[in-house]
Amino acid sequence: MTKRKIIWLIFFISFLLLTVYYFYPEDKLPTDVQIDNIVVYKSKRQLLAYSNGQLIKTYKISLGRQPIGDKEFEGDNKTPEGIYFINDKNPNSICHKNLGISYPNKDDIKTAKRLGKAAGGDIKIHGLLNKFGFIYKFHRWLDLTYGCIMVTDEEIDELYNSVKIGVRIEIKP
Repeated sequence: MTKRKIIWLIFFISFLLLTVYYFYPEDKLPTDVQIDNIVVYKSKRQLLAYSNGQLIKTYKISLGRQPIGDKEFEGDNKTPEGIYFINDKNPNSICHKNLGISYPNKDDIKTAKRLGKAAGGDIKIHGLLNKFGFIYKFHRWLDLTYGCIMVTDEEIDELYNSVKIGVRIEIKP
């Protein structure tokens, strides 16, 4: 086989695999379920959604551009770690829809002040940037946010409909 044919074969197989990944269907969150607890494992890039103590669905996520370590101040591009609550729901976000996370808490503010910085805010679970929904599951390959937790637009729709303000979210390393 010639070098040119090998390159075309590799290109074709790669294209085929990427297409299967993009279009392969994923399990949907049941529409009648209310999520009452969320746990995020940053190192595993997973968001676990619970209802009445039972794991209902695991989402693959992307994080802030500096995914290792706890958020210390505004602009560090880290996703916070700790116990927070969903404190807002925005259907008209620049990132499709979003669920607000109650960052910063008192400890977060103390940490930032100790460093002489502002703690920041606006940490969300959100979909893809508007007009970029076509990226779909490929967002999982890179950590692109400034500290938020990103899922696909379909996934934030599920969460938006199933999570009420006040739901606990624990973000772990």
